[in-house]
Amino acid sequence: MEEIERHRFGLIGRNISYSFSKGYFSKKFEKLGLSGHSYENFDLSDIKEFEKLRTKKHIKGLNVTIPYKQSVIPYLDAVDPMAKAIGAVNTIRYSNEGLLGYNTDAIGFKNSLTPLLRSHHKSALLLGTGGASKAVAYVLKELGIAFTHVSRNPAPGQLSYTQLTDNHLEAFQIIINCSPVGTFPKILDKPELPYSHLNENHLLYDLIYNPLETAFLKEGRTRGAITQNGLPMLELQAEAAWSIWNMPT
Repeated sequence: MEEIERHRFGLIGRNISYSFSKGYFSKKFEKLGLSGHSYENFDLSDIKEFEKLRTKKHIKGLNVTIPYKQSVIPYLDAVDPMAKAIGAVNTIRYSNEGLLGYNTDAIGFKNSLTPLLRSHHKSALLLGTGGASKAVAYVLKELGIAFTHVSRNPAPGQLSYTQLTDNHLEAFQIIINCSPVGTFPKILDKPELPYSHLNENHLLYDLIYNPLETAFLKEGRTRGAITQNGLPMLELQAEAAWSIWNMPT
């Protein structure tokens, strides 16, 4: 009997048993009848362990999650211009030219955000300054939307949560949570904002997808704001990664 050609894909990160990607791609492979395809989690305690994946047999592509989206870059042979501009890689393609890095987070975020935008959505607050905010900031620049970072430890030009007032919520109609605050199991937690000043003119976007409605989004919804969780972004970035992995070599 002819042996089925193996195509291995996976996710690198730390403490990633919760991973969205493994379940998503395993279902995709099953639906498409791709019996030779598999998806696995590579839980690395240190990015140096990535070296052993460079030559692992049958690997065609990898996703990258926290905390390695930036630290994986030196291990790659080339980085796509968009990923280079963002400063983070979340997709790796194994090719004849070596390991190539891409960023599909920006694609997923842009394609899930733009249908929600209204003419008055001109400026945004980005909650959090970690790696997840980099792709978001890149997309906002592309769309011509002004933004300001909010952080517990703000750098010059950024705001702290304690500084936020009703005037800020009046000036910024888009609020994007790029922090992990509100993720399961701490589902009652939410960023410290003057929520009473939210209204139907606001758009609240949370990169979190577990739970599907965070306490942050619920505050917005109950006050008439447009709300969106991070699930469409994840699905769209996964499909973009799949397209990259299937590019001709």
